[in-house]
Amino acid sequence: MQRPPFSALAGVYDAIMADIEYGDWAAFILEYARDVGLTPVSALDLACGTGALTAELESRGLSVQGLDFSPEMLEVARARLPGVSFVQADLRDFVLPGRFDLLTCVFDSLNNLTEPADLGRALSRMALHLKPGGLLAFDVNTRVGVRDLWEGEVMEGLAPMQGGREVHYHWSHHYDAPTQLGTVQAICRVDGEEFIELHTERGYDVADLEPLLRAAGFVSWEFCEYPDYAEPWPQSPRLWVFARAALHQVEE
Repeated sequence: MQRPPFSALAGVYDAIMADIEYGDWAAFILEYARDVGLTPVSALDLACGTGALTAELESRGLSVQGLDFSPEMLEVARARLPGVSFVQADLRDFVLPGRFDLLTCVFDSLNNLTEPADLGRALSRMALHLKPGGLLAFDVNTRVGVRDLWEGEVMEGLAPMQGGREVHYHWSHHYDAPTQLGTVQAICRVDGEEFIELHTERGYDVADLEPLLRAAGFVSWEFCEYPDYAEPWPQSPRLWVFARAALHQVEE
């Protein structure tokens, strides 16, 4: 049965993604912040999913909130972090009270915004939710990264779940050159029950992101690679972006 993106997947997501280095990503982000003279106290984790990065930020002493479009993913996040506030909202038009020292949006979440205008809208919302001089940290798959997502175009395996169950997953990738969109067909099976989700991404390069960051109101930004902050090369499959809000901001 085909389901909307990030709906049925919520129940098996953490099992399949158990090896993702969220803790290292949190350390990477906070080390960058320290290196540019920032000590974040408050954070908003955007497209937070099941709350894995949210938990890492909270464990490092930040007052953190999470936001995601998927109610199913947020249900898992709330169970994981009952003391954290989570909000269901769209990245393109979210409005929250207050502003934050740090905004994060990881694991190529912004690639799901396949129209550049929608990405621009999301970046504008992010800029408005940062305190003066605050920091936005996100990663994106580049055009090359979306085109060449996995060697062999398939990811398959068995992952253990709580209670002794297992999820069998078979994810296949198709790249459509005319539209420059990549689509992952995610097939998952647990206890004989099977579901399918389709996830479509557009890749974004430095040349795509710079005008969008500028139009959104960010005053400076840096592109780098994980984990050593190296300058990206033309064929980099993934970029990390650190963007700073203006020191003096106009109220919305």
